[in-house]
Amino acid sequence: MPTPPAATRSAFFTSRWGVIVAGIGMAVGAGNLWRFPRIVAQNGGGAFLIPWLLFLFLWSIPLLIAEFGLGRGARRGPIGSFASLLGRNTAWMGGFVVVTTVMIMFYYSVVTGWALKYFTAAIGGHLSAGTDTAAYWDNYSTSIWQPILFHAVAIAAAGAVVARGVTAGIERANRILIPTLFVLLLLAVARAVTLPGAGEGLRYLFVPDLTRLTDYRIWLEALTQSAWSTGAGWGLLLSYAVYVRRDDDVVSNAASIGLGNNLASILAAMAILPAVFAILPTADALEAMAAGNTGLSFIWIPQVFARMPAGEIFLPLFFLTLAFAALSSLIAMVELAVRVLLDGGLPRTRAVALVVAATAVCGMPSAASMQVFENQDWVWGLALMVSGLFIAIAVIRYGADRFRTELVNTNAAGRHAGPLWSWLLTWLVPIEFAMMFAWWMYQSATIYDPEGWWNPVRVYSIGTCVAQWGIALAVLRLGNRRLAVRSLAAPHRSETL
Repeated sequence: MPTPPAATRSAFFTSRWGVIVAGIGMAVGAGNLWRFPRIVAQNGGGAFLIPWLLFLFLWSIPLLIAEFGLGRGARRGPIGSFASLLGRNTAWMGGFVVVTTVMIMFYYSVVTGWALKYFTAAIGGHLSAGTDTAAYWDNYSTSIWQPILFHAVAIAAAGAVVARGVTAGIERANRILIPTLFVLLLLAVARAVTLPGAGEGLRYLFVPDLTRLTDYRIWLEALTQSAWSTGAGWGLLLSYAVYVRRDDDVVSNAASIGLGNNLASILAAMAILPAVFAILPTADALEAMAAGNTGLSFIWIPQVFARMPAGEIFLPLFFLTLAFAALSSLIAMVELAVRVLLDGGLPRTRAVALVVAATAVCGMPSAASMQVFENQDWVWGLALMVSGLFIAIAVIRYGADRFRTELVNTNAAGRHAGPLWSWLLTWLVPIEFAMMFAWWMYQSATIYDPEGWWNPVRVYSIGTCVAQWGIALAVLRLGNRRLAVRSLAAPHRSETL
């Protein structure tokens, strides 16, 4: 076969390693460093790890395999994949996947900006011992212009990477970001586990109390954490799969990405839990674990590192790690939005400019108001469950056995998805969705907002989810025909390698 031109070669990841590091970069994000340690601490420590690991294989990896098959098979983003493989009347389903992740991108760039801000603050000595970290966070988060500025810097950085394309931008950036991220995590772990008293935190993390497994809430929280953390069902890996060669081993790649994500989560927990329990009194340690994502990361973590030996070194490293993790995921979100515009016929440079400009503007409300931020995180974080269900429905509609034969098992020498994968996507994933979705709706109605659960203007209500999802779905359904046509406008990306 003649060597294709350089422009064609650059349209695909250069190696399997390039695919894996990009996929891990997509999966490993802020949730690994700030949500996982808190959730594992609140849900039984070592006992939580058992169902969390099970759901990696019962929800996350099966959906990651499905996303690989959709993106690589159609050579288009989520909307184009649904329209071309399942029929144009399903474009709205791919559209909902896109809307969900894009809405998350609008506030996720704000989180990335927070990490960048705190990295600079730690480097400048503004978070040293004696700093009132709660007041520092309040002053920053309510200042409007600072969060907006760092949000703009974050989305501009992600856009600059995506503008360079797949190999020169996304792959090259992740080849730097992901190994560096793991090195930084290992350094943080080495410091945490050598602190006097760190053994208590390690025992809590790794020694399971099996009696806790009788609590159904631990299982539902573990399923939720796996669903949110790995990026399964987000459409992000689907968008990267457009650039994956047909003879790549999809099953091994998906498993490597899922396991890499879980390893990052474990390392983050090993860096944070032993340090928190070693440095803080027990009451404060428990308060830190219950402080929520932002409270743990931006109020308690600076206090912990400020009190530990060499904390002035390890505190900036923690926020640099958080910034790298958030940026690698933000890059994937930008690429998803750009991929949709590329499918519509726009050139990459113009598509990136539009996505960056839209995110810079639409992210401002979340940057300026924590109430808006929390509402959007609630609404579109829950919508990810629906996105995961839509990916499973795509496999079911195509025919699960046909899907794995034609779109997944294309490498004769690689690992193959078998009948069990078909059964998981056809039956278990929809059941898991129903259980997980019902659990979060129940919590909204009974715990988060029992009085105003129906109110569409409340932050954590069912009503606000129904209203915002309803608007998105109505627009997508009404514009389905146009969506389908536009998503198939660009010529099909033929594979020459």
